[in-house]
Amino acid sequence: MKPWPRRPYFKIMKIGLIDVDGHNFPNFALMKISAYHKAQGDFVEWARPRDLFGIYEYDKIYASKIFTFSPDFDERGYVCNELIKGGTGYDIKSRLPEPIEACRLLDYDIYPQYNFSVQFFSRGCIRACPFCLVRQKEGKIRNVEPHQLNPRGEWIEVLDNNFFANPQWREAAEYLKKQNQPVKFHGVDVRIIDEEQAAFLNEIRHVGKIHIAWDLPQIDLRPQLAKMCKYVHPSKITCYLLIGYNSTREQDLERARVLKDLGIAPFVQPYRDFENKRHPTLYERDFARWCNKRQIFKTCDFLEYKPRKNFKCSKYFNE
Repeated sequence: MKPWPRRPYFKIMKIGLIDVDGHNFPNFALMKISAYHKAQGDFVEWARPRDLFGIYEYDKIYASKIFTFSPDFDERGYVCNELIKGGTGYDIKSRLPEPIEACRLLDYDIYPQYNFSVQFFSRGCIRACPFCLVRQKEGKIRNVEPHQLNPRGEWIEVLDNNFFANPQWREAAEYLKKQNQPVKFHGVDVRIIDEEQAAFLNEIRHVGKIHIAWDLPQIDLRPQLAKMCKYVHPSKITCYLLIGYNSTREQDLERARVLKDLGIAPFVQPYRDFENKRHPTLYERDFARWCNKRQIFKTCDFLEYKPRKNFKCSKYFNE
């Protein structure tokens, strides 16, 4: 991989970064930005608010926001010549400048607390689900070149939206095998998984669960779920359940019970709209709490669940 050309010393810039969503997971765009600027000899750090001595002044500040519901930062607290705000949380059409987008380096030093790598083998998706922004933001699925791995990494988090829908998923699978590290998949589509793909999932070591999704109850996934369980042990699978979008309470409960019978762990996600105008209802919060707390889910049916004193969740079905 060729290094990026450095600027002359008199053009070195001071770059500030702001992770608006917090530091709960490495921000892919900020790691690319930092790696690009450091490769050119620029100074990069997490942006610090202005002080009385004028020390914390920047040529550029990049602020990245992924989620619309993340509280924004106060721009008045920072001093810079140029503020660049990007990410889906600001504008779904925002893109990195082409030289930065083309960079395959990632600066893991800005997130020293994480001992894993993040990786994409594809962007976009074959689906165009009305509740999801991936197709609108990234377009149809396409293969992408892998990025630099974390030199301190102990496993790889594969962030593809639909790993096996990538026409070149076999090349991605071989790449992962060669790394000889455990893998965590964030997007496996149970609707298309076949025996060959399931066999690959069994060949590698996993960190946590394989993530699948059952978003719409109108699509009966029971045959595909049962098929996947023939090749992959259910204890290795977590299934996201979308509620509050286009489902009844009865359909929510039916999907959760089907997964429980199969031995698959569900994880409920109440629907949040892009404008952040919709907030989860009390029923949705109770259902998510029941389903997502494994011990409660295993030992108690939702109809018998009592999230508060003098309230049993069976009342939700009598309204």
